[in-house]
Amino acid sequence: MYKHEFNRTKIISTIGPASHDYEILKEMVYCGMDVCRLNFSHGTHEDHLFALRNIRKLNEEINSNICILQDLQGPKLRVGDMGEGIELITDQLIKVTNTPIVSNSEIVHVIYEALVEEVKPGECILLDDGNLELKVIEKIDDHTLLAKIVNGGLLKSNKGFNLPQSKLSVPSLTEKDITDLAFGIEHGVEWIGLSFVRSAKDIIELKKRIKDGGSSARVVAKIEKPEAVENIEAIVEVADAIMVARGDLGVEIAQQKVPLIQKDIVDICIKAAKPVIIATQMMESMIENPRPTRAEVNDVANAVLDGADAVMLSAETSIGKYPDKVVTIMSKIIDDVEQSRGVYYKGERPNKESSTFLSDEICFTAVRMSDHIDAKCIIGMTTSGYSAMKISSYRPRAHIFIFTHNHSLLNALNLVWGVRGFYYDRYESTDKTFADVLEILKLNKVVNHGDLILHTASMPIDKKSRANTIKISVVQ
Repeated sequence: MYKHEFNRTKIISTIGPASHDYEILKEMVYCGMDVCRLNFSHGTHEDHLFALRNIRKLNEEINSNICILQDLQGPKLRVGDMGEGIELITDQLIKVTNTPIVSNSEIVHVIYEALVEEVKPGECILLDDGNLELKVIEKIDDHTLLAKIVNGGLLKSNKGFNLPQSKLSVPSLTEKDITDLAFGIEHGVEWIGLSFVRSAKDIIELKKRIKDGGSSARVVAKIEKPEAVENIEAIVEVADAIMVARGDLGVEIAQQKVPLIQKDIVDICIKAAKPVIIATQMMESMIENPRPTRAEVNDVANAVLDGADAVMLSAETSIGKYPDKVVTIMSKIIDDVEQSRGVYYKGERPNKESSTFLSDEICFTAVRMSDHIDAKCIIGMTTSGYSAMKISSYRPRAHIFIFTHNHSLLNALNLVWGVRGFYYDRYESTDKTFADVLEILKLNKVVNHGDLILHTASMPIDKKSRANTIKISVVQ
């Protein structure tokens, strides 16, 4: 198994021109990268396939479990052709149309068919990540609105725009997303991110498409719309993981509300044993600079203290100047913060009314016992990943080593807080299995003579049911 410090909080790196080559990816893994994100808002299928093949080759060569998160673009709204760019002057009036034209200082083309039907007078149109703002005054015709420029500035071609006050009918999966999804399923990605989620229904629809495609990929719901925040409990229930996508979320919702929303979502996810990712602008200054700002260091540290499963790098690693260095610095921040006891022992006692109460109680008790006896690690066996995520959700200080015969699951679990996975497919007897996994950990030099180990398992072990047993071992 590859060797780097066992940080519990995982690092997701977006892969692009700056990082898709094999040797750079390899260096990023040794620096602490756990998950590779392929952003389908950019690049071609050929570009992503090049990166994907290098990641798979890397896993084989150094026996790592780097997983792939395919991030679908979703219904991102964009402006059209602005030529060399147009200057919007504050307090002036401007027309906004969905009729394809080259925009000028009097009329702006936006690519959204239902513009006039769904954007009402008094509502705002935010351009270029909210840097520019228009307020709609009236409808001119079936394709054009009249608006006042509230905050002006330079607008360039293909910039995104947001309609935070409008109720939109645009589907969560576009035709491009469906094509990209087929690519991801064909090439066996472990996680699929759905952009601009508004309700649980969006997740359910995507999961059906994944299942119909013969894939076991898990779904990350990206929270970047007000509707998603309103429906967060239902979304968490059906999604496999959550991403707090602070870029568009900070445009659609007042910026000052985002930090508390982030903390609330992390707390909800931990209680539900669903992985949660914090994303956008975490180390943005390192796109160009060799060091982060103090505010960025604090941002990463706070996400770790809150208990996030993973923190994500976007342009910092996809097009930035220092893809391996930014991973190294983020890993050091995580390591230092995780020395704090405040990172550990979160979540709530299992619910007695739950259908999984008994196995949940085993996982909960194992975590509390690991603290009481100062165990080096908790070992789990899983076929579905359920016990791994449950143990992780209680945030033990002990390492979590999970064994499974499912290679895809082994990779998928690399996104989950604290979990390190190992391949194992010999379920002969409980005692033999316990002896085998201890030998594997000794060979990988992650346990030593005298370490106390907590095993969780189901007995009889060959039935591969939910956990019903805890055993304490001492490494000989």
